[in-house]
Amino acid sequence: MLVVDADLSKRLVPDELRELVEPMLPSFAARPQGGGTGPCDERAVFTAVVYGLTSGCAWRHLPPTFGTSPATAHRRFTVWTEAGLWRRLHRAVLDELGARGEVDWTSAIVDAASVRAKKGGSLTGPNPVDRGKKGSKLHVLSEAQDIPLAVAVSGANLHDSQVFKPLIPAIPAIRSRRGRRRRRPVKIRADKAYFSADHLAWLRGRGLVPRIARPGIESSERLGRHRWTIERSIAWLFGFRRLTVRYERKDSHFLAFLGLAAALTCYKKLAKCTT
Repeated sequence: MLVVDADLSKRLVPDELRELVEPMLPSFAARPQGGGTGPCDERAVFTAVVYGLTSGCAWRHLPPTFGTSPATAHRRFTVWTEAGLWRRLHRAVLDELGARGEVDWTSAIVDAASVRAKKGGSLTGPNPVDRGKKGSKLHVLSEAQDIPLAVAVSGANLHDSQVFKPLIPAIPAIRSRRGRRRRRPVKIRADKAYFSADHLAWLRGRGLVPRIARPGIESSERLGRHRWTIERSIAWLFGFRRLTVRYERKDSHFLAFLGLAAALTCYKKLAKCTT
């Protein structure tokens, strides 16, 4: 078995991130039949998963230098997904950012972007802006400084507004520099696609200040002063090539990659704070 290249491994998964994720990795029972299915380096497998997310390569094309077989990497990824690892990792990194006072709660902004689903699968639908081809939609909520706080996946034919309400309660309770954990921003910003009297009342009923563009009244320029934050968040997520086109048939696997991308995006922000 080859050993993973040290330089490549550290670029993909720095030591600080490795220390953060290792305690979260669930135990994995080796398959009894042998044939290369015994114990392996969990850290190397995690690095292989990050490589797959970053490069966009299929499981079968994972380089052998990671010291794990594609089948083992895919099997671990499935187990970790079912155990909720990616959501917990995202929250752990957000906690570190919150403890340093790096989460800006003055406002949060919501938006979505569509990707083509090459193999179909659950949570896909005909994309109205891609000639009706099957696709999925990535929904992202970021804080005022472009840190993604919550993500979701839906079919490309689902209107953005249908995910608005579920996305906001999905913000985890994040540590603060001082005092209690926090999960509620002051304002919620969104474009006119999210405007409705129901959404305005729903936000106000939860103590949130709505800043949603009104169709035919407010131009996009007003929101544009804040929109760049969510656009940059989505651009960072699409920097992980596994998200630019959906190849996963299972929606849980595609959402897992999106959750891992959000965690890694937050970690990059954290790394800048600690240097």
